[in-house]
Amino acid sequence: MIPIKDELPTRQFPAVTVTIIAINVLVFLYSLTLGPAREEFLYQTGLIPAFFWGREEIPSGYFTPMLTLFSSMFQHGSILHIFFNMLYLWIFGNNVEDYLGRFHFVLFYLGSGIAAAMLHSILFPASMIPTIGASGAVAGAMGGYFILFPRARVVVLFILGFFIYPARVPAVFVLGFWILIQLIYGVFALALGDVGGVAWFAHLGGFIAGLAWCRAASVFREESTYW
Repeated sequence: MIPIKDELPTRQFPAVTVTIIAINVLVFLYSLTLGPAREEFLYQTGLIPAFFWGREEIPSGYFTPMLTLFSSMFQHGSILHIFFNMLYLWIFGNNVEDYLGRFHFVLFYLGSGIAAAMLHSILFPASMIPTIGASGAVAGAMGGYFILFPRARVVVLFILGFFIYPARVPAVFVLGFWILIQLIYGVFALALGDVGGVAWFAHLGGFIAGLAWCRAASVFREESTYW
């Protein structure tokens, strides 16, 4: 089940969402120009839990651990990695930005990404595998959408072998199914002590942060209407 768009219009142009997508694409294209040095660049700018907690010495030329909390959000390993992250950000982020406001959405996006990175680092503190990608921050936008617009319709593609079926599905089911998959794989990864190639708990951390943030924002907005 792959979301391709939602049917919820925005009141204003999602300038922050578009800017974030543009920055991610530009950073990815720049990394491709590095050739053989690209892998080292990803290590230098990715969040490495063992460095973050001081378990390993940080080599010269690497970003400081605190800086990698931010730089890692704008790095991607492959075209598919960045494509799906940016697709999901566009589908779900623009409406959350519309609800929160542009400046608030910047704080929300970065905060969700930091929460995602921190949860992953806490659970796998000795890992030397760099955590990269906007997945955690994007998951925050998905969590925000889940709490703010659960009944909004999302157009998804069901892929069954060679057959592709489009369908309109409530966001609560699309996002609920997505987070369930992350939880299942995350529990297996934690049980096996295997970080693997996907930071499942970063997705969970970002989603939970986005959900809690937007829930608090909606409650505050509802209460402020009584003044």
